[in-house]
Amino acid sequence: MSIITKADKKKLDLRYLSLLAHDYPNVPAVTTEIINLEAILHLPKPTEHFMADLHGENEAFHHILRNASGDIKRKVREHYGNTLRDKELKDLCTLIYYPEQKLELIKKEESDLDDYYQTTLNQLVSICRDVSSKYTRSKVRKSLPEEFAYIIEELLHETSDGHNKQEYFSVIIRSIIETKRADQFIIALCDLIKRLAVDQLHILGDIFDRGPGAHLILDTLCRFHHLDIEWGNHDMLWMGAAAGNSACLASVLRLSLRYANTRTLEDGYGISLVSLATFAMEVYGDDPCELFLPRGEDDALIMTEKELNLMAKMHKAISVIQFKLEGQLYRQHPEWKMSDRSLLEKIDFEKGVAILGDKEYKLIDTNFPTVNPRDPLALTPEEQELMNRLHHSFEMSDRFKKHIRCLLKRGGMYGIYNSNLLFHASIPLTENGELKEVVIEGETFQGKTLLDKIDELVRQAFDVGATKEEQAAGRDYIWYLWCGPDSPLYDKSRMATFERYFIAEKETHQEQKGWYYTLRNSEEVCDRILDDFGVKGNHRHIINGHVPVHVSRGENPVKANGKLMVIDGGFAKAYHDTTGIAGYTLVYHSRGFQLVQHEPFSSTDEAIRQGTDIRSTMQIVEMTGNRIMVGDTDKGEFLRTQIVELKRLLYAYHKGIIKESK
Repeated sequence: MSIITKADKKKLDLRYLSLLAHDYPNVPAVTTEIINLEAILHLPKPTEHFMADLHGENEAFHHILRNASGDIKRKVREHYGNTLRDKELKDLCTLIYYPEQKLELIKKEESDLDDYYQTTLNQLVSICRDVSSKYTRSKVRKSLPEEFAYIIEELLHETSDGHNKQEYFSVIIRSIIETKRADQFIIALCDLIKRLAVDQLHILGDIFDRGPGAHLILDTLCRFHHLDIEWGNHDMLWMGAAAGNSACLASVLRLSLRYANTRTLEDGYGISLVSLATFAMEVYGDDPCELFLPRGEDDALIMTEKELNLMAKMHKAISVIQFKLEGQLYRQHPEWKMSDRSLLEKIDFEKGVAILGDKEYKLIDTNFPTVNPRDPLALTPEEQELMNRLHHSFEMSDRFKKHIRCLLKRGGMYGIYNSNLLFHASIPLTENGELKEVVIEGETFQGKTLLDKIDELVRQAFDVGATKEEQAAGRDYIWYLWCGPDSPLYDKSRMATFERYFIAEKETHQEQKGWYYTLRNSEEVCDRILDDFGVKGNHRHIINGHVPVHVSRGENPVKANGKLMVIDGGFAKAYHDTTGIAGYTLVYHSRGFQLVQHEPFSSTDEAIRQGTDIRSTMQIVEMTGNRIMVGDTDKGEFLRTQIVELKRLLYAYHKGIIKESK
């Protein structure tokens, strides 16, 4: 191995400084940037917003994103104090959340529209000044809508002292109204407020499944200015379908049909289910498929009996195909030690029972017309043709491929931001709270190395430069991530899907959670995980979702004496009855952490018309005595490194080591 000498290092340093000199060609340029960066270090830390387990509930997601988990209302209330009545404050906040829709209502009801515009524009400019105060002019300028950038910048960054300036501002506002641009300007200001209110959005997994609008959520996320995504097990399932994993694709369809939710598939991604419907009617035409009637709430209520029956048949057809395909994977990968989950092979078809362990359980549905008892995992020619058609439909969806690219580009297995470790579900542990060793491709991984290896495998499935064998290895492992016992995205003993469909005994439905879920209330265990991931700082935390917090049973989302926070969004309506709430989100601003507990969301239309907001309860998790500044964050550390490098360049200019340019 070659050793870099001091002379070599000096050459490398000089080469780097020469490159840096292209951006800062002389002493004034360097000193200006040093002053700028030093100033940024002393600005308040921008707000971070954490959300998890969105599960396709696009209306609730968009509302919470628009109101920044109540942070915008908090800022407006602090800004105006008691000078606005509750109704005025509510109307102003609703306008900020939904400017286009609210303006349409106002124009129908307001008798003096010019006066409304005058008052509202001044209010919005004032709030904009407040929320932009955390940022440099340069950063605010980059956030401005191009059409109104100059005017907004004038209004935001000039003081209104003196008669001349006041008149100047008044003329600008009047001109906006007189030129009939007030609506567009109000919309631009509202969007700017929302953009500046949240600097970084963290999505801790499970965007897909349950609700009808995962595609609408991803449209928004892919455009968001500063975003990271920590993959969840449901995201991984759809990513597996995109990578060509047949078991993942079948499971995506099964879950969509189980919850009477095919809008993301059909309306969102244009994936046709006609071939599945045709196949299901041919094979299960005489089977009532009662066990497979959808469990969806809103959609199921408006479906006809004929539509429900067809969906049930489609649901059963794809479920049987899934059980075959996953069994094939368990056979191909004995190292997963999941052969006991190939349950079609555990059926005694003559007796109508499934043999689990040393016990026999009577099946409550024994009609398996496509299953060959001598080779239960084999697809029929018709099933194989159906899967080929479905794969083609997924491959042809440009919108789906765009969203998967976004998940790969802006996502990963974990993230570390400002002394916070983010992941979706768990870190596999032993009973003693040690990091569990997990074998992948003959090598042992644990903790951070495990998540790094998995991240690499997932990307390998999509890597056009990888060999077919490498792509297949990554593609297959995505299924293990969905339901494998040592998967950090799942971490349960098994996924008892087959048992819940076909066996009445509840004892077979149990899915034993991994040790992480039991031991995560221990500070020692949390510190061990944080140390392994190299997370530093006096106030460091683990933040994850995946498991709903059962508030109705007295469960607390803050664990390990504040070291760990569980923020399962609980957006999915299916969880509301069992949890008692609609989940949590987290806001981390310059004064500390606030955990926000949400009540179920009614509808966007009601929020606009009546100004109703999600009823939310703020819980202070950790507040600092002094405001957190940019200098206290990861960005601050990066900026200090830049300052050191710029000072070295300044030294090189002063000593004539590098020549200045004009």
